[in-house]
Amino acid sequence: MTNTGTIVSKVWSYAHQLRDVGVGYGDYLEQLTYLLFLKMADEYSKPPYDRKLPIPEDYNWESLVSKKGADLESHYAKLLRELSQARGILGQIFTKSQNKIQDPATLYRIIGMIDKENWSLMGADVGKIYEGLLEKNAEDVKSGAGQYFTPRVLIMAMVECIHPEPEKTICDPACGTGGFFLASYDFISNPANYSLDKEQKEFLKDKTFSGNEIVASARRLCLMNMFLHNIGEIDGESSISAVDSLVSDQGNRHDYVLTNPPFGKKAAGHLQMKKGNRKKKTIVTIAKISGLLLPISS
Repeated sequence: MTNTGTIVSKVWSYAHQLRDVGVGYGDYLEQLTYLLFLKMADEYSKPPYDRKLPIPEDYNWESLVSKKGADLESHYAKLLRELSQARGILGQIFTKSQNKIQDPATLYRIIGMIDKENWSLMGADVGKIYEGLLEKNAEDVKSGAGQYFTPRVLIMAMVECIHPEPEKTICDPACGTGGFFLASYDFISNPANYSLDKEQKEFLKDKTFSGNEIVASARRLCLMNMFLHNIGEIDGESSISAVDSLVSDQGNRHDYVLTNPPFGKKAAGHLQMKKGNRKKKTIVTIAKISGLLLPISS
């Protein structure tokens, strides 16, 4: 299995194709995640996975691979528009999506490079790739990435420590690209940990996970990961809210809260991050998170 670093280096090399035609890093990252998502959805819809992912045949990955030139450019633009109007999670993933790759030859090359790889066999998810690309960009421009994500090894260690049980709810009020959800899903569905019956499998898929993410790009990637892993009501409303969990209480309580909340410049409850307020913000944040837990029964 190819490690994440190798995958990220491979994907990062594609950026040069777009830089040459004036596509900025932010636009590149956005377009790349759309294309990787469609390719991985295509892979997961085939053996050995055979996941039923409701992407219309006219607008799936194979519809892109079969075209070139002006036909490819116009089809890609139409694909983004049509998928943005789809029901459920799919429509939310492609909300406000636009084609930023105006050169058909460059778009064709990028699609060809993505198509020749089998991403599902690499153990990759779009969140890990996205996070790795942010780090690469930070190294290149000698600055902070602007967004920070919990390392997957730390996520896995936390999940193994908590040892979540079937038919229990899990919340992440600052879920980023969904790392805690994917790790918890893999842990609970692992036959070495539990032998799930039909009802437990349905609960794991449809009722276990919920969370919040206020950064639009990270929320989109979380939805992509959940869609690809067939987690949640694919055709229904997303369980990932764009509401700030530190400001608004949606009233739901959970068996577990797995999270690594950000401590950036925005403050919990509109506290300004000035000198001396960090401790107060930390206390408020912990109190908010604790309040999301179900009361412990005696």
